[in-house]
Amino acid sequence: MLLALAGAPAAMAEEPLRTYAVTGDAIRLSLTGRPGDAERGRSLVMDRHKSLCLLCHSGPFPEPHAQGTLAPSLAGVGGRLSEGQIRLRVVDMKRLDPDSIMPAYYRVDGGERVGEAWRGRPVLAADEIEDIVAFLVTLKE
Repeated sequence: MLLALAGAPAAMAEEPLRTYAVTGDAIRLSLTGRPGDAERGRSLVMDRHKSLCLLCHSGPFPEPHAQGTLAPSLAGVGGRLSEGQIRLRVVDMKRLDPDSIMPAYYRVDGGERVGEAWRGRPVLAADEIEDIVAFLVTLKE
């Protein structure tokens, strides 16, 4: 299934949302056409203000007291899920579980319960998604 995504947030006006294909439970191809940077992805995952990952997830990160307990641990996620499966979960977990509390990081529609500052714009840019994916696939346990 091919999804055509349109629109761009003010901060990303030069980069409209990209088209991607969902196959089963995965987005197999990179959103940018190139691999992400795992080190930048690690920094993004650790950034509780940008990606918000550690508000809900825990994992092999320093400061365990600053990690969430609402969602599964990210420890070993790269051994449990393929790169494409991780990518879909970051892009739009609600495609897999409409009741998930995880936000869709690369979607602009369906944001009725999103803060005004985030309406009409994705939480993360395509290159940030790829950086996070590149990092998460390294977490093999």
